[in-house]
Amino acid sequence: MKVDVLLGLQWGDEGKGKVVDVLTPRYDVIARFQGGPNAGHTLEFEGIKHVLHTIPSGIFHPGKINVIGNGVVIDPVVFKKEIEALVARGVDVKANLFISRKAHLILPTHRLLDAASEASKGKEKIGSTLKGIGPSYMDKTGRNGLRVGDAEHPDFISRYNVLVQKHKDLLAHYKFEYNLADLEPAFMESVEFLRTLTLIDSEYILNKYINEGKSILAEGAQGSLLDVDFGAYPFVTSSHTITAGTCIGLGIAPTKIGEVYGIFKAYCTRVGSGPFPTELEDETGELLRKRGNEFGSTTGRARRCGWLDIPALKYAIMLNGVTQLIMMKSDVLSGFEKIKVCTHYLYKGKQIDYMPYDVVHEKLEPVYEILEGWNQNLEQVSDHDELPTSLHNYIAYIEKATGLPITIISVGPDRKQTLLRQAVLR
Repeated sequence: MKVDVLLGLQWGDEGKGKVVDVLTPRYDVIARFQGGPNAGHTLEFEGIKHVLHTIPSGIFHPGKINVIGNGVVIDPVVFKKEIEALVARGVDVKANLFISRKAHLILPTHRLLDAASEASKGKEKIGSTLKGIGPSYMDKTGRNGLRVGDAEHPDFISRYNVLVQKHKDLLAHYKFEYNLADLEPAFMESVEFLRTLTLIDSEYILNKYINEGKSILAEGAQGSLLDVDFGAYPFVTSSHTITAGTCIGLGIAPTKIGEVYGIFKAYCTRVGSGPFPTELEDETGELLRKRGNEFGSTTGRARRCGWLDIPALKYAIMLNGVTQLIMMKSDVLSGFEKIKVCTHYLYKGKQIDYMPYDVVHEKLEPVYEILEGWNQNLEQVSDHDELPTSLHNYIAYIEKATGLPITIISVGPDRKQTLLRQAVLR
């Protein structure tokens, strides 16, 4: 059995949580492979909005196994609160949630370092979520980090104190005031809670599931254009957000990858700093933000909005080996008389159709093609054949430009507002 992968093709916030929730009935196992509480996967059903940060988006389906892989970083305090919120809604988390011992922990001092570093950058700040993600991954690659499995060892406190002292030494280089004593009690209490959950050697368990023929969906966080290697460095996240990250973050072989679902919005958004070629800093951008409720589910920050960027989309498709496309928020574009799509860039006086190396210091000027918009309210549409002709044309245009089928279309935030255009599984 192959492992299917679902990930974002833009700068995150594409709607991965909703689609995972919709697809979960078709799978036995849902597994997160990277990122941490900087993720905000939003699901809406029965009139209630749910936001998940670390836990896989299949958790609301009884009997489905949810695995947090080794590539994820976990803040025990945030994690405990997330679980308590789910339990309060009647979700049997402990029965269906399994956590890799190799997943790294985010310490209070990781968050302090994140805040101190970002504050020191001034106008050059990256746009960090200040969740301690970057410093945690830095300790991981620097071979200093603490992992979930370390919490099971009797010398955990000693290991913790050694790492914290290192962090204090680093914080001394910043003009940054903090009170660690106020943060540690909640952290230690949450670590104790973490010990009561099911901790596993996830690479063995997941490969066992594969051999048993269980169907697995790997859930990515953030977006492909934020990948630490292939995004617009340094305005990136700290993990590998592309398909290759699935293998590293779950401990599965490349030969085990099956379908790759690439999710994108019918337009583009970005949170934080960094290049955004099609950004609309005008009334149109504000209208997209308002209609799409484009505010970060984790940070609450307003998202930057712009038209769809085909060169960037094709770049992400190439990196990920996408086999099927999923288009979100087509309903947000309803009412626009004309819709622009970026087909090329003007770069150093030349017209190109690819993402060049330096998109941070060199300007990319978008070249647009204008398509007809649609006015129909899509909220009650239950079949893709009921979509307006202009939207069908928009879908066909993107399919032709990318060479891939769009198999799922979202026409609203609720799980019911999801249209399947053809079979989504092999």
